[in-house]
Amino acid sequence: MTISEAPTINHDSTADSNSSYTSFTTIATAPISLDIIIVGAGLGGLTAAIGLTLAGHNVTVLEQAAELGEVGAGIQIPPPSSKILKTIGCLDSVLSKAILPYDFKIFSWKSGNLISEQNLIPYVKDQYHGEYIHVHRADYHRVLVERCEELNVKVLLNSRVDHIDFDSNTVTTSTRISYTGDIIVGYDGIKSELRSFILGYPDLPYNTGDLAYRALIDVEEMKKYDELKFLYEKPNINFWWGPQSHIVVYLLQGGKTCNVVILSPDNLEPGVFVEHSSKEELTELFKDWDPRLIKLFELIHSTSKWKLQNSRELSTWTHKSSNCIILGDASHATLPYLASGASSALEDAAVLTGLLSHIESKDQIHPILELTESLRKWRSTQIVKGSTQCQNIYHLKDGQDQLIRDSKLADLPPKIGYPNRWADPSFQQFLWGYEAFDEAERGWKEFKKGNHSVKYHFDNLYEDSKL
Repeated sequence: MTISEAPTINHDSTADSNSSYTSFTTIATAPISLDIIIVGAGLGGLTAAIGLTLAGHNVTVLEQAAELGEVGAGIQIPPPSSKILKTIGCLDSVLSKAILPYDFKIFSWKSGNLISEQNLIPYVKDQYHGEYIHVHRADYHRVLVERCEELNVKVLLNSRVDHIDFDSNTVTTSTRISYTGDIIVGYDGIKSELRSFILGYPDLPYNTGDLAYRALIDVEEMKKYDELKFLYEKPNINFWWGPQSHIVVYLLQGGKTCNVVILSPDNLEPGVFVEHSSKEELTELFKDWDPRLIKLFELIHSTSKWKLQNSRELSTWTHKSSNCIILGDASHATLPYLASGASSALEDAAVLTGLLSHIESKDQIHPILELTESLRKWRSTQIVKGSTQCQNIYHLKDGQDQLIRDSKLADLPPKIGYPNRWADPSFQQFLWGYEAFDEAERGWKEFKKGNHSVKYHFDNLYEDSKL
């Protein structure tokens, strides 16, 4: 597939596509104040709570866990979400706990030869006016919790929602406590209860056939080995693409910690979603890979493996008659192969916040929720599809398809359809050039004209995984 035209954004509306709101740095206070219940205190739910509170609404967050915190290890924050963090007053705190990588580097699984790279510093700041960030998920989450505390957002623990009354817009927890709001926002994750309530039938995530090993390594231990110097001397995002698997390695916590993520075929028992693993398992599975990786794995003290699940595109995110919407993983869970799942959840929060910062009357609530879905659904679906398609790009076995892929990687400068999606000029613009608050402003402008179904569409997005 060859596309010669420059990528463009088609908003599917009568709005001037050249208009810009890129100077948007603050959240307006809405003319009226709403009571909003958010179910789920993950990264997306807390971001929504912060934004909606800044917009002048009364927010209560219900979290099923007994204490706040995030499991996992490293997380990547691309420009669309780093700019959201700046707008809600969290970016500086995240940066104080983070590290900024200089380049994407992709290596061949066996030889370790560099087969593709994409600059991040200074390119991302110059091109997209934001940062590309690495941070420990727990540090990231804690920044959002502290910002909620500053704003006096009510976050209630041990509050698992197991019933919703759509007639009264009331949720009830397993402890039999009920909460009524003008709006209910479900950020309750890939196993969302609210998703099934809205759809009217159980909607469970499906297994993708892959799992993720996650581990952290002390960089001081790595410094004993010269062959690992390339991993800690300069912060980069390092990938190895290979048969049925790929490996991601990058630094965290000011360069003190090395994050290792391995995506490979699922070998967990049915019904088991998380299990402890060992460095011995990893060194055996990848014994034929780049010897530098084997040395790195030998430094792992503990690791776990997590079944990777996904969701299918939903018919709706919004209940047909009540003011309830699901966002984030509850509506569009994705594989981590484009490092954009959490970013998509923040984008949802920013669009909802931007629209509700303008709301003038309660009879606008339901159409605004539908507009939020309309603005967000196409983009989030493409990220889910694009992440799934990356399995067919990264995990090729050695052979003709792999040789074709690598020959395309060597064809510079990158063209549309380039296998390294972060360097593909069209896909990169789609992934990193998104301005969530701008979309909300555009949506509100069209809403006031009477257009309640404004959409976002990015022309020339290359989606074919058969490279």
